[in-house]
Amino acid sequence: MTESKCTFRIGNGYDMHRLVPGRPLILGGVKLNHPEGLGLDGHSDADVLTHAIMDAILGSLSLGDIGKFFPPDDPKWKDANSLILLEQVMQIIEKKGWQVQNIDSVIVAERPKLKPYIDLMKEKISKEIGININDVGVKATTNEKLGAEGREEGICCHAVVLMKKNEHQ
Repeated sequence: MTESKCTFRIGNGYDMHRLVPGRPLILGGVKLNHPEGLGLDGHSDADVLTHAIMDAILGSLSLGDIGKFFPPDDPKWKDANSLILLEQVMQIIEKKGWQVQNIDSVIVAERPKLKPYIDLMKEKISKEIGININDVGVKATTNEKLGAEGREEGICCHAVVLMKKNEHQ
């Protein structure tokens, strides 16, 4: 099988975690305060924004998903900081000769209001990936009280990335 001659690739990522008491609420590496004291349940820190971005990056290169690299049954990843996992994903794609060009994402949550946190999320993600903060799109919306997100049972995130093959590769 020959390697793809594409110089650009896109990837799509999605993640959702249940809201539960007794867990921190972390999105894009930022700790938020939920009005009911809820956080996201998961093996790692359950950061749906960072997880969706990682899945989009890995998917763009047909490498699978984050569960392949950070299995939820591996105690090594228990309560792991997802920005550290993102750093490892970046090392994987850089070794393959690719770089992220831009990211667009949308977080779906009824509460808390995310607007005050978005710039800090963008800053943390852009720093970890090594791209300009203006190349990281983070948006927030509600589900208008519909579905699991609308009932505040969970928070989800959709992400898309554009990747470029390094010219010297």
